[in-house]
Amino acid sequence: MRIADRQTVEGGRERLTLVPESLDDLWHLAHVIEPGDRVAGDTTRRIQRNDDQLRDTGGEREHIWVALDVEDVEFAKFANRLRVSGVIADCSREDQLGQHHTINVEDHEELEVEKRWKPDQRERIQDAVEATENPDVVIATVEEGEAHVHTVEQYGTEERASITAPTGKGDYARPRSELFAELTDVLRRQDADAVILAGPGFTKQDALSYIEDEAPELTERITMVDTSAVGDRGVHEVLKRGAVEDVQKETRIAEESELIDALTERIAEGAKVAYGPGQVAKAADYGAIEHLLVVDERLRVERGGEGDWDIDVDEVIETTEQKGGDVTVFSNEFAPGQQLANLGGIAALLRYRLE
Repeated sequence: MRIADRQTVEGGRERLTLVPESLDDLWHLAHVIEPGDRVAGDTTRRIQRNDDQLRDTGGEREHIWVALDVEDVEFAKFANRLRVSGVIADCSREDQLGQHHTINVEDHEELEVEKRWKPDQRERIQDAVEATENPDVVIATVEEGEAHVHTVEQYGTEERASITAPTGKGDYARPRSELFAELTDVLRRQDADAVILAGPGFTKQDALSYIEDEAPELTERITMVDTSAVGDRGVHEVLKRGAVEDVQKETRIAEESELIDALTERIAEGAKVAYGPGQVAKAADYGAIEHLLVVDERLRVERGGEGDWDIDVDEVIETTEQKGGDVTVFSNEFAPGQQLANLGGIAALLRYRLE
């Protein structure tokens, strides 16, 4: 993310001109922009022409500039875009004022966001700005006859390839070199700054030896990690062990994995923990919260007035920070966030146990 401009406007609002530079940045914006904000940018709109000489074709698309009073935001991950919908409050064509419109935001497109910025939203934008300097990381997990390649994104991990090449004896057996060759080709295409090669046993060492011979340019980027499994389970083990943090210090996912493991351990022990809106709000009032955990999607729903919590979540966040606690907003796209959602969407690691 790049901040191109920053302006204070009336009513205690601030306007940031932002340039998303990746799919991650669009995901961040989806959890920052909310109903009631004003978002402006260049777009196209089908304009009905008042020309008696032309047959009605449903209008022609024109490039215009619009400012929307936001009503809805949707992160379309698989379309690589962010959809921001609302009523046109300002426009380069006055005849379009008051009509509904949707801006499709893609990376490298400038967008103005005017709102009352909450502390965690400012922090999220700053994290996105700093994350542009983080290396791209790929996790490759491999065992006999099977390999998986995942990329590490801020919104979670994405499986980019799943390779099955049965080895050993039998009609369908293939040389191990074929599995390693396919894996090497996938890693080359990812063009990552760092590769974590993981899995059980010695197969990953043999894969590394193949890569050293066939793709030496990849070798210096590879770190090996022992795991008991491959695929999603193997990736979780890599994250839990902090291997990603070694090459990408600021990654959200590694932090979330560590925090959710600490949370579940404390729940199992009946130790210093609170979960669910009621317990967490009580802990905040007592100043007992060491680290507040909340799911981004649930936070957005509650702020939009569509949730069912009987607490003011922003007040809980503010109280936690005022009393020296930390706050982490979890991604709903990744397993730790889904685990937290199953616990009510909000939880806290406490300084001391509440009776």
